[in-house]
Amino acid sequence: MSHRHLTETTWRETREAAPEAIALLPIGSQEQHAEHLPLGTDTLLVEAVVDRALTLIDEEAAAGTDGAPALVRLPTLPYGHSPHHLFAAALTLSAPTLAAVLGEILDSLAACGHRRILVVNGHGGNDEIMKLAVKRFALRADATAAACSYWTVTSGEDDGGRPEVTPGHAGWFETSLMLAAHPGLVRTPVPARAPVEPPPLFDRPPYPGLTVERHGEWERVGGSTDDASTADAGHGRRLLDDRARGLARAVLAFDAATRTGP
Repeated sequence: MSHRHLTETTWRETREAAPEAIALLPIGSQEQHAEHLPLGTDTLLVEAVVDRALTLIDEEAAAGTDGAPALVRLPTLPYGHSPHHLFAAALTLSAPTLAAVLGEILDSLAACGHRRILVVNGHGGNDEIMKLAVKRFALRADATAAACSYWTVTSGEDDGGRPEVTPGHAGWFETSLMLAAHPGLVRTPVPARAPVEPPPLFDRPPYPGLTVERHGEWERVGGSTDDASTADAGHGRRLLDDRARGLARAVLAFDAATRTGP
């Protein structure tokens, strides 16, 4: 097995592994996901992608000759920046608090001897904060850090997805993934979402390159970005496998680009 779980290692094992291992930190959120998905959807999905990616790395290593990189799987940070979902229910950290939490986790990893760290995100509201935390960390620590949101790393193969509603929120993409990864947590039948006028602007800006936020938008559209009623587990399995393969390749590329030994 290429990876170990940090919570299961002793301090000596942690120190011994740290200089060569990539520390892998998943982060998620606890927030409303419309009427049919649980608050922990983002956390559950990033964990599903990360764990599947680790399995794929092990399988590839077993079939080849190069061996797998040493990886340390950190516990998932289950809270994120979700003030835009407080109209329904969310447990949210402010942007400065999340940035501080990520910064202190990264600093702790460096103090333990880690020199390579990869943050994998499952919630859109964390994305910019995560990227800034990684950039600031690399300025103050003798380490190399990387970050991605799981839906952005794909295998480059046809996964049967719908880019116009990916990743969305509590819509077709996330609901399909949840039907594949945690079907028992999806409240079915998933209701169809009625058209909303005027259409929301947060994920469909009126001009490319604009970021638009209109007050009260999330509550007005019922907490989802698109109709999830056509989601299905078959597409979800393809989507999950594609993102996991993409993440596995990203981990291997990060390892190859930052490895110091032979």
